[in-house]
Amino acid sequence: MLERLYVELADDDLELVKLAETHREALRAACAADPDIWPIYSSSFGPGHFDASFDALVGGGGRMPYAILDRGELVGMTAWLRPDWSAQTVEIGNSFIHPAARGTGFNGRVKRLMIDHAFAVGIRRIEFRIDERNGRSQAAVAKLGGTKEGVLRSERITWTGYVRDTGLWSLLADEWAAQ
Repeated sequence: MLERLYVELADDDLELVKLAETHREALRAACAADPDIWPIYSSSFGPGHFDASFDALVGGGGRMPYAILDRGELVGMTAWLRPDWSAQTVEIGNSFIHPAARGTGFNGRVKRLMIDHAFAVGIRRIEFRIDERNGRSQAAVAKLGGTKEGVLRSERITWTGYVRDTGLWSLLADEWAAQ
């Protein structure tokens, strides 16, 4: 079933391709464009932390990462996380978009492409786990029609040592179809 979910996706000039070693330097440059954002992420892809985080991301462990391409240029990353076929659920996360592409609707296009595909292959519930400090990501998921189900208190310790409260958001297939 994972092979049905983790496929390359495209919509006009937007492409999601499986993240690979060949993307390392372009993603490093994209992530370095916003060094101030990494403290509200679970792991840092900023300077000094990039290689270890990249290696962990492409190393598997329940993560299926994509490089996000706009007209062939790498502008970010995203991933399928924690797929559970018996429950028909998956999380979308590990998302980062270059600052120049933010506020343009580009992230919404990426998420809609992923959501449409997930529901088309039999997923019935998509989750988003967002640091409570990350208002921009919460607003983006709400704009897609996601529902905040609650807060997982002290859910994880981030790379900075911060004990994070995580907002749990979801989107169901029947809700998406009704939009």
